Amino acid sequence: MTAASDTTHFGFETVKLAEKQAKVDDVFHKVAGRYDLMNDLMSAGLHRAWKSALLTTLNPAKDRPFHHLDVAGGTGDVAFAVLEAGGPETDVTVLDINAEMLAVGRDRADKRFPGDDRIRFVQGNAEELRLPDNHFDAYTIAFGIRNVPRIDKALAEAYRVLKRGGRFLCLEFSHVDVPLLDKVYEAYSFNVIPPMGKMVTGEAEPYQYLVESIRKFPKPQAFAGMIEDAGFRRAKFTPMTGGVVALHSGWKL
Repeated sequence: MTAASDTTHFGFETVKLAEKQAKVDDVFHKVAGRYDLMNDLMSAGLHRAWKSALLTTLNPAKDRPFHHLDVAGGTGDVAFAVLEAGGPETDVTVLDINAEMLAVGRDRADKRFPGDDRIRFVQGNAEELRLPDNHFDAYTIAFGIRNVPRIDKALAEAYRVLKRGGRFLCLEFSHVDVPLLDKVYEAYSFNVIPPMGKMVTGEAEPYQYLVESIRKFPKPQAFAGMIEDAGFRRAKFTPMTGGVVALHSGWKL
């Protein structure tokens, strides 16, 4: 029999902890080519406003070197915004475990920032970053941490690679706390998003997983506690759009 500590969730399904990453990889392998289009359709474009709020909170330095790490950011949305908002000494490392997502990001970067060596794409696991200690000024992860099998390990790695004074920022789907909106959101998530995914990408199953995974992610207060447990201080969260998403933050002090 498999011990409880050796299992986790994959959407509403209980799976062996060692199997989750491969299942998540398969989800993003299937949807990589139209991932950004589906983000626009699923959120009615709101994901752009949420990422803008992330960038405003980050406020990358313009007058000094600023080393930024964006995890699970393969297609490059957040990384591109950081480069454009920062100064000439800003550089961004984009890390993603999925090669197909990274390929999309590299192609977009070549077109948007031709010949710019301030952005690099690295395939890697958020739980085991092959990156130096105390190096980055900021770490962001947008809509990715709920797909990590061992969230506590990813948070510990985020803490390790940040400099003292560095900031952790996480944008993630959350728990709607507005009466009536919660019922509308629930109906939309389960009845509209998977069929939309099938129409746009040819695959419904990945989007069924994605909406289920949101329901299994810890509530904001619990996740803030996990950020504190990893060593970060001043952990807080800001709900947006009635709690559809939350922006979490913490400092390495």
